[in-house]
Amino acid sequence: MLRRLSPVQPDSFEFTPANLEWARGQMTKYPEGRQASAIIALLWRAQEQEGWLTRPAIEYVADLLGMAYMRALEVATFYFMFQLYPTGNVAHIQICGTTTCMICGAEDLVRLCRERIAPTPHTLSADGRFSWEEVECLGACGNAPVAQIGKDYYEDLTVEKLSVLLDAFAEGKVPVPGPQNGRYSSEPLGGLTSLVEYDSGRRQYNASAQLAVDHHDTIKRIDGTEVPLLTPWLNTKKPASEAKAEAKTDEK
Repeated sequence: MLRRLSPVQPDSFEFTPANLEWARGQMTKYPEGRQASAIIALLWRAQEQEGWLTRPAIEYVADLLGMAYMRALEVATFYFMFQLYPTGNVAHIQICGTTTCMICGAEDLVRLCRERIAPTPHTLSADGRFSWEEVECLGACGNAPVAQIGKDYYEDLTVEKLSVLLDAFAEGKVPVPGPQNGRYSSEPLGGLTSLVEYDSGRRQYNASAQLAVDHHDTIKRIDGTEVPLLTPWLNTKKPASEAKAEAKTDEK
């Protein structure tokens, strides 16, 4: 897929003092003469600072790393993680359109984006809050169709579920990422067929879910906050007697 820079560009770019200090720190991770190896990290930070990756930003990073502009441009245009057009200031929706997602309904999700956000990709919505694009495989085929919004994956989508997500973002909310159909991860829709039990030392639970909970896994949301990983379909409240027994064990 051909990726070009936006025809509308700002006049200049430079890192904030804090980001420049961070960038120089990244460059020290590589041997002298190999600072160009930090290109992806620095381009990503430039995109985070501006909301999208501009030509002045690409050239600024290239100068910082002692690279030819074309070499930096090659990296920026190769990876879909870099947004070469202005993105919505609330959310940028990336719909996976590769085979599995396409078979499972990605085209319907694209149609919804055309109707609710803008008729064409890389175009801001009328209020400037949303944008969208179709991308290559996001690597979550077991949970197709999938959309990446910011840094988060929203999986097992339908038109109705994506519409609910768009409503939530429009209201300033941050929906919890991951499967949107009640699955914990990518286990079979009909239920687990292996690892169906896990002995936590207390009781028997659904293995894949409870193992993660026992290790205090969290879900990082688009705003950078983390929420505990929950298993709402399990009754994880311990009986009073069991809780007291564990408390005594901890005291010892």
